[in-house]
Amino acid sequence: MADGGPLRKRTLAQLADLHETYEAAVQTPDVECEFINDTFRKIRGRAPQTLREDFCGTAALACEWVRGGPKRSAIGVDLEPSVLESGRTRHLARLKPAQRDRVDLVEGDVARVKTACVDVVGAFNFSYWVFKTRPDMLRYFRRARQALVSDGVFFLDAFGGYDAYKELREATKCKGFTYVWHQEKYYPVTGDILCHIDFRFPDGSKIAKA
Repeated sequence: MADGGPLRKRTLAQLADLHETYEAAVQTPDVECEFINDTFRKIRGRAPQTLREDFCGTAALACEWVRGGPKRSAIGVDLEPSVLESGRTRHLARLKPAQRDRVDLVEGDVARVKTACVDVVGAFNFSYWVFKTRPDMLRYFRRARQALVSDGVFFLDAFGGYDAYKELREATKCKGFTYVWHQEKYYPVTGDILCHIDFRFPDGSKIAKA
């Protein structure tokens, strides 16, 4: 009892780990690693060994990458320390010690950070769209190019097509929740789009604009 009233049961939304829920909704690191490896081999004729995951968040991709072989190493770069800490707790800690030694997480700006040169730089889930002007985008692309070895490859997601200009909601059922992609507003003059992610749970609770 609290203040003479009944204890309220916490909702599924309150119990959910936001980072874990996001990963389950939109990320498939094993598939992405396979795609990077196969595409790089096709283009360059050799196996990639080193990866830099820009806007890495919890570094799920970087950690999955080093699981793929003892010669592989990864760098993850992100501005947000709390998200990096979540990655250390939930992903890095689950690696074997030898694998963990081959992952370096860097708190920094991807458009300014300097790292060792790698075979692959990846910016997935449309993360690089945070750059809204051509000079800012060019600055990042140049920094990414500087981080690649001579035959390195820069991997990016692209977003477009007819539906990209619509104001819509798309619901996808995941294990234990429903993921809702919401394109709230499109601005045809500037090309800007305002989008949100919502998570809805079986008990009726939700995480809005996650």
